[in-house]
Amino acid sequence: MGIADDDVLRVREATDIVDLIGEHVALRKSGARWSGLCPFHAEKTPSFSVNRELGVYRCFGCQVTGDAITFVREVNHLDFVGAVEHLAARAGIQLTYTSAGESEGRKRRSTLIDAMNQAVEWYHDRLLHAPDGGEARGYLRSRGFTGELVRQYKLGWAPDGWDLLCRALKLPADVAKDTGLGFVNSRDRLQDAFRGRVLFPIFDVRGDPVAFGGRILPGKEGPKYKNSASSVIYDKSEVLYGLNWAKADVVEHDEVVVCEGYTDVIGFATAGVPRAVATCGTALTERHVATLRRFAKRIVLGFDADAAGQGAAERFYEWEQKHELDVHVLALPEGMDPGDMARTDPGGLAAAVAGAQPFLAFRLDRLFAGANLATAEGRARTATSAMAMVAEHPNQLVREQYVMQVADRCRIDVTTLRGLRNRPDVARGRDREPARTVRPSETPAHVVLRLAVQTPEAVGDLVREELFVDAVDAAAFRALCATSSFHDAVATAGPEAGDLLQRLAAEELIDVDGEEAVARLVDDVAGRILADLETEVRASDDPLALADAIRWIKLQREDLYDEAARRAAIEELVAFLSDRAEEGT
Repeated sequence: MGIADDDVLRVREATDIVDLIGEHVALRKSGARWSGLCPFHAEKTPSFSVNRELGVYRCFGCQVTGDAITFVREVNHLDFVGAVEHLAARAGIQLTYTSAGESEGRKRRSTLIDAMNQAVEWYHDRLLHAPDGGEARGYLRSRGFTGELVRQYKLGWAPDGWDLLCRALKLPADVAKDTGLGFVNSRDRLQDAFRGRVLFPIFDVRGDPVAFGGRILPGKEGPKYKNSASSVIYDKSEVLYGLNWAKADVVEHDEVVVCEGYTDVIGFATAGVPRAVATCGTALTERHVATLRRFAKRIVLGFDADAAGQGAAERFYEWEQKHELDVHVLALPEGMDPGDMARTDPGGLAAAVAGAQPFLAFRLDRLFAGANLATAEGRARTATSAMAMVAEHPNQLVREQYVMQVADRCRIDVTTLRGLRNRPDVARGRDREPARTVRPSETPAHVVLRLAVQTPEAVGDLVREELFVDAVDAAAFRALCATSSFHDAVATAGPEAGDLLQRLAAEELIDVDGEEAVARLVDDVAGRILADLETEVRASDDPLALADAIRWIKLQREDLYDEAARRAAIEELVAFLSDRAEEGT
């Protein structure tokens, strides 16, 4: 789905970003910027900055950045098209779409979602009122589902007929196939996909029905659960059951509980924890995690997270680092699942969520609970196993904390335990923490780039690409020169350079003369070249070979700090640097 670029630009220009963000955050004028508490992370001191003129924001605490469209996407949990449409409606702008094909795609999705909505209502009504739904109603009552819950979650009943749904809704074969509601059987006849099952409608994050999960009644033949296959509107590796209902509470608590079943999600909600979601018949994937990270930083696993062993641990640690998450695990009594516990001990279930442990702590506690710590041999075996678990964690500081805990539990000297880390069977997980590259927060190049972003007239035509030694700085400057708007520059600059441009746009503009800032940048670059030339002289057989060039650069650098001679010196040195770059020296 695409929207015409001109319309996207019109929407951006018509949106006052301060007014938009001000509807969610209390902003105060701070110099040339507006600032307030970041809406995306908890803080007490304002670090969220908004640039009204360029229409961008940045938090210098959590590093989020974006424009009006980005803000609406994050706050309202919309995709790009949905965010633009939201802002267009706000500004009274009529949108056009980029091609007939894309417009048709949007119409097709609307057709399929409409069919799904009809199916949800048909199945739901069948459960509530049809005589053949009596056994399903009795089963749900036995599982603690009240009429209120059945209506709240739109539960349904798929009768045991060949094509009752498809005939009732008069579904075309292509719609039935693309929604997963039906299929053409070997007799070339359209047949319902779900028969004789209690149905749990699955909604995407926007609240559109995209699939079903079906539970067969006890004593009946067939697989216990049947889920919709992936379709044009449903991707089970990304969609999470219940996120449409849970997202508000997830955002409020910065926490989401991930469980395995539909009834578990409903059980958590009835126990006062309405921020649970479930995977739809598949393991938790990185795409699920990336979706959840948009809403919360803390993920509580409400299933047996250790069952998959080391492979699961490595995935969870990788996700923690890559997506900056905290993965915790819910500990429930042996043999209890969240749905059961919600009926028998709802307070205990809520308390278990509050007391969820970090993933490694949970694994170690489970190990110690089943260990024999009464003998030296038992303690030694347990310590070896525990250190293998600790070694899988990629963060050295975290590992050190757990080494001390293992030492206390196993009554073994810390130094001895640390020695275990050199063993190949224990040390697999060490030293995997990625190196972080820290860019300087303030350089002459960044001062000039900030002026070029916020007040380009201040630097005029004095600046050339050759002045930017750093590749990211140079890419940012090229993007500014090659595009007609700041947003286009960010879009074409590349990830690092685009992030730099957005940061510079959100920072407070320091009180500096543009020509003086350029002079400092030119002086910095000229100083580097002068140092190179002097190094060449020291290695040369002719100490006077570069004397004239060195003397000339030194004189020009002095003129950079003479207000009357500054502009001419800048122009002379920039021309010299350009010639040098063309010659490849």
